[in-house]
Amino acid sequence: MLSEGTNYKVLDLAMKDEGLKKIEWAESRMPVMMALRKKFSESRPLAGMRIAGCLHVTKETAVLIRTLQAAGADISWSGCNPLSTQDDVAAALASEGLSIYAWRGLDVDDFYWCIERTIDFEPTLSLDDGADLIFTIHNKHKELCPKLYGGTEETTTGVHRLRAMAAAGAMKYPVVAVNDAETKWDFDNVYGTGQSSIDGILRATSILLAGKVFVVAGYGHCGKGVAMRARGLGSRVLVTEVDPIQALKANLDGFQVMKMDEAAPQGDIFITATGMKDVIVGRHFESMKDGAVVCNTGHYDCELNLEQLATLTKSEREIRDNTDEHTLADGRKVFVLAKGRLVNLAAAEGHPSEVMDMSFANQFLSMVRLAKEGRDMDPVVYDIPEAQDAEIAALKLSTMGIDVDELTEDQLKYRDDFAAGT
Repeated sequence: MLSEGTNYKVLDLAMKDEGLKKIEWAESRMPVMMALRKKFSESRPLAGMRIAGCLHVTKETAVLIRTLQAAGADISWSGCNPLSTQDDVAAALASEGLSIYAWRGLDVDDFYWCIERTIDFEPTLSLDDGADLIFTIHNKHKELCPKLYGGTEETTTGVHRLRAMAAAGAMKYPVVAVNDAETKWDFDNVYGTGQSSIDGILRATSILLAGKVFVVAGYGHCGKGVAMRARGLGSRVLVTEVDPIQALKANLDGFQVMKMDEAAPQGDIFITATGMKDVIVGRHFESMKDGAVVCNTGHYDCELNLEQLATLTKSEREIRDNTDEHTLADGRKVFVLAKGRLVNLAAAEGHPSEVMDMSFANQFLSMVRLAKEGRDMDPVVYDIPEAQDAEIAALKLSTMGIDVDELTEDQLKYRDDFAAGT
């Protein structure tokens, strides 16, 4: 039985004490967010704003939520993935009075029911990871669009979908692509996804990575981070790609690049990080080694065609937490982790707090920007301002005790002097 109140629905409110301790731990590792909270709790630039959030309910997200509240916002929240909610954190937030609808193990109907509840209080800002909230508002609640100052999007998949939406002229309010900030995708996507995806694989399987053939599908920022960490643990990494530029980067970074059809019989561990459906399909499962481990770290589980795997499966059982054993007709076994959902969040805790510190600083400052300027912005996708990126990077460095050089007046003059020659 779920714990349910007038403004929340979570797994079990009794889990709140463990969740509160996790949030406290995250706050101790997120100095940029804590500095922003201190600064903006005085001016309260989000006073009067109602934020609907649809983003993984983790201890780091709780730090973001508390900081938005400190800046004056009213908030209603849902999780953005059926298996990523940390139930103790959700309970902790509910116990603090937050309007929250999230629990691990949602089915599709429950998932959208939770989103609908966050829309009930007629938000003025939306905060998204995967764009399901934004699309729900646009498709089912068009009358609310004029009331929204704007929204933000956290992840690559969502940004791609929203740029397509804007290009088609279908977007009704401005959205800031938080994902595309350098202080987000060059750190969260690379170092966060790299470490947390390996963490999820190890928690689910407890296997040795050294000496394994590790296949990474997609060499964007996320795939690059996973490939880097897998190699660091002794795996031989193969990369598959559709983009010739990314494939060339992978090759020059020292990874062997090939098609998935060629990699499938060689791999011991497979991970998809593409944002595209049907990256690993039936014919790939058919050619895999006995004992192959398959997982996904992209936003949606459609990267693995598990329906086609099901047609090849003679029997299936959960052999470990987050590890499903599929026995094929010839007796070979393929192991799928976390039901094909994001392995780093479904089988582990998601990105480390230290790297989410910058990503969520971008979310927070974008909310402040939209509350101030959103009414004057066009209904398109906006990038993070370079000045904001630099501000967050500088603040992060200062919390780490790191100083950098500054250009002198003479150097600045030289930089901008187009007539300077040899």
